[in-house]
Amino acid sequence: MTVRRCIPWPDTRLRSAAAQVDAITPDVCETWQDMIDTMEAMPGVGLAAPQVGVMQRLAVVDASEGRGQAVRMANPEILHASAQKREHDEASPNLPGVFARIARPRAVTVRFLNAEGEMEERDFVGLWATSVQHQIDHLNGRMFFDRLSKVKRDMLLRRARKIG
Repeated sequence: MTVRRCIPWPDTRLRSAAAQVDAITPDVCETWQDMIDTMEAMPGVGLAAPQVGVMQRLAVVDASEGRGQAVRMANPEILHASAQKREHDEASPNLPGVFARIARPRAVTVRFLNAEGEMEERDFVGLWATSVQHQIDHLNGRMFFDRLSKVKRDMLLRRARKIG
C-alpha cells in the first residue's frame, strides 16, 4: 500500500491539463493502485492523478457504500450530462479545511479507457456522477471552487489561507 502526498494548492500542476494516456501499462496500473490507496486513506470518493503530481489523465472513483469498488479510468470524457442538477458539498485534499456546495448534473455518461485497456461507456448517478465530474475537472486543470462566483471563490480562498 502506497499513499501518495497530495500536492498543495496553489501548485501550478493543479492548473494544468493532464496528458492523454496512450496505453494501460504496468506503471499506469501502479499509479491507479497508489491513487486508490491514497483515496481510501483520506477517506475520499475519488482522486485524479494531478492531485498527487502525476500529470496523466488518470482518475479513480469509489462512491460505493462498502468501498472496494473503485472504477479506474484513463482519458475519461463526458458524453452526456443530465439536465437535472444535484448539489453536493465538495472539497479537495489539495486545499484542506474548506468545502463548497456545488451543483452539477445528477447523471453523466462517461467514456474512458478501463483497466483492461478497452474503451468503456458507463453511466454514473448521484455521488458517483459528482465525483467523476470533479475528477475530470482536475484532469482539465480546474478546481471545484472554479464553479463558484468570484465573491464566493475569493471568500473560500481567504478562509483556506487562514487555515493553512
